[in-house]
Amino acid sequence: MKKVLSLTTAITAVLLCSNAHAAGFHLREQSSAAQGNAYAGATAGAEENSYAYYNAAGLTRHKGTQFSGGGSYIAPKATAKNIKDQNGNRDADVQNVVHAAISPNFALSHQVNDKLFLGIGGNSPFGMITKYDKDWAGSDHGITSDVKTATITPMAAYKATDKLSLGAGLQMQLVWAHLTNSHRQSGTEIVTVGGHAMDLGYQLGMMYEFNDTTRVGVGYRSEIKQKIKGKMTSSGSAIPGAQGDMIDALMNQKISAKLNTPAMLSMGIYHDINERWAVMAEYQRVFWSSFQNLTFVSKNGNNNPATPGYISRVQEKWRDTNFYSIGASYMLDEQWKLRLGLAYDQGAVRLQHRTPRIPDTDRIWYSTGLSYQYNEHLSFNMAYTYMYAHKSHLDTSLTGNAGNNVTANYTNSIQVFAFGFNYAF
Repeated sequence: MKKVLSLTTAITAVLLCSNAHAAGFHLREQSSAAQGNAYAGATAGAEENSYAYYNAAGLTRHKGTQFSGGGSYIAPKATAKNIKDQNGNRDADVQNVVHAAISPNFALSHQVNDKLFLGIGGNSPFGMITKYDKDWAGSDHGITSDVKTATITPMAAYKATDKLSLGAGLQMQLVWAHLTNSHRQSGTEIVTVGGHAMDLGYQLGMMYEFNDTTRVGVGYRSEIKQKIKGKMTSSGSAIPGAQGDMIDALMNQKISAKLNTPAMLSMGIYHDINERWAVMAEYQRVFWSSFQNLTFVSKNGNNNPATPGYISRVQEKWRDTNFYSIGASYMLDEQWKLRLGLAYDQGAVRLQHRTPRIPDTDRIWYSTGLSYQYNEHLSFNMAYTYMYAHKSHLDTSLTGNAGNNVTANYTNSIQVFAFGFNYAF
């Protein structure tokens, strides 16, 4: 059964990991304009319709029909050093644990009348690619991980008064995952899991404009309860005997796992000091504590450990996290705007629950960006973010998950390059 428990740990990690540039596995990179300010004021800024990901109520500020599109190139640098197996043997450092990826996004909005505004957005809110050498000391806990998501969100916003706007959206989210790991103790060379899921969530938003220069916003994105369905297979031969036969049967069948992505509450403020300067701030609470465990069952099983279909349950015990950011913008001239931002992002995983897939830790963001108004219809945005992640320590013996234990120290940093445009018809 150790092989099954080891695989469970790997699945948990691959489904719940990002490119180590946001706490847990949330990708905030859904607007190149907002990134330039480190997402400060993202729920209140509504400078273009890409901000609707953070607060749908902001659509009321966009007249007529508008389209925005863009993407972020995420270039992480993660290195595992001082790696030791459970016998104290040293292993070589692992470079480039996390691979680069692109996170795309788009938004389309339309003004129906003076009160009602409709929109639809698309993005990839979660995603990652990680890869270790198949012979590294922690291969029982993960080798290759590849997870992709796509979310389409129809939205509506209503201008209740001259000052108050309300918004809502329906999140339709798809998840695909593929991973490999080993279990040398049982003779299995490579264990492979592939699966997918689709489920629904919602978002709510409110924006209040005190006057032409100052506004506040509140955005809420609900928890989404995904049920991953896939297949578990293995290469190599299981250990001889009854236990080996049982493991072999479990490892070559259809399985499912319930996964709850967290709810998020955001609050922001935006203020124009004068015609050139604007300042903004943001606070976000991510309710990671909803992710306490992950249970795996076979196709015909259930969540009761007494039933034949029950495979295992992994205790995760993540904690709720806080994200704080402040920013400023400066109009260089009538066409160019400079953006600056600073943020602090709290990690969701404590030492006793950290795995090779998720060496999560606190991080500091440094962001800058430029916006260019080409003409009355077309504008462009560019942004750059450097994230410094605090060093983290890994000790898999503390997690209680099966497999050859390993310790390591991680150093992480991330660069994010973003580009986007907005066109008003």
